[in-house]
Amino acid sequence: MKTNNISILTPDFSGGGATRAYLLAQVLKQLNFNVKVLGFMFGEQIYPVPPNDLEVISVPGCTYPKMFSSVNKLLKKIDSNIVYAVKPRPTSFGVALLKNLQTRCRVILDIDDWELSWYGGDNWKYNPTPKTFVRDIMKIDGAFRQPEHPVYLKWMEQLINRADAITADTQFLQNRFGGIYLPNGKDTNLFDPHKYDPFTSREIYGLSQNRILMFPGTARPHKGLEDVLTALEIINQPDIKLVIVGGRNIGDGYIEKLMAQWGNWVIRLPQTPAEKMPEVVSAAHVVVVPQRNTSTAQAQFPIKLTDGMAMAKPVLSTYVGDIPEILGDSGYLVNPESPEQIATKIRWIFDNFDQAEEKAKQARKRCVEYYSVDTMSSIISDIITNLK
Repeated sequence: MKTNNISILTPDFSGGGATRAYLLAQVLKQLNFNVKVLGFMFGEQIYPVPPNDLEVISVPGCTYPKMFSSVNKLLKKIDSNIVYAVKPRPTSFGVALLKNLQTRCRVILDIDDWELSWYGGDNWKYNPTPKTFVRDIMKIDGAFRQPEHPVYLKWMEQLINRADAITADTQFLQNRFGGIYLPNGKDTNLFDPHKYDPFTSREIYGLSQNRILMFPGTARPHKGLEDVLTALEIINQPDIKLVIVGGRNIGDGYIEKLMAQWGNWVIRLPQTPAEKMPEVVSAAHVVVVPQRNTSTAQAQFPIKLTDGMAMAKPVLSTYVGDIPEILGDSGYLVNPESPEQIATKIRWIFDNFDQAEEKAKQARKRCVEYYSVDTMSSIISDIITNLK
């Protein structure tokens, strides 16, 4: 095992932990570790696209029992004495624990979501009939053939104390699972508003004729985009658009439903490499993060917040989870699921845009101080030192 190497495990390169894995890799490289990100690929392509200077190793993901062969292949590619697993899933943390059994490597677990919240959280129960249980195990499309069935996620939660260290990016997760708080930081040197001209950025992306509310991420129900779109109907000013940037295809038809009902208020931009995102965000007038008050949202640190903060954009969000603490006095907050309040706040921001931009400059300073890659580096450095 190589002592200066760290392997980061992401559960699924095609959607589920890759963004956080890339961020951790950036921090660890800044600390002069040799880093590679490894994981399974359950979809057709990597999302999001990794940075050009990052070593990425993927193994095809599949269902059980073939998955055991894929796990063995991935284990053979891990050559470090520290494994940093993103999310307490069988496909990341489970693999890290197996590597620990083989080599006694140290395992750090990063938790940036409450995985069971997608299935109802503590209310989820598995109470099958005997017939259903047999079908779930034996049939080729049985539920237990899926590597991330909720039963397996519950097992992983019960094994969290096996990790040598835990990092969590929200107070909700820290309170539930313990560990050390590690925010969703931002490379504030890359995301530097002084390097970009908003007017030029809007020209590049065909947005010059519009006032832009930007949501740079994957559209999902708990993220509250319906509330923003309803607010735009209330305001009824055709030049104000919601720009949705990239996002992976979940396959649930959600974005198609949004477009069918509110397509006249939406502009979609394609998936964008990480190094181009500052230019894209520069084109925004306002970054919107309208989280709804669900257990999934409460457990999350929306990285879109630091996109806007780092680029000195007015950020409009909701009183959910850690968001008020993250923004402090440097953003604009409304109650979740309140389109009327969102509409009122959007009008105010555009009517007082000079004042909103001054507040956005404070958001940039707050991001540099509390939510930068440098801040993350100091925290992770202490964690690794204490492992040795």
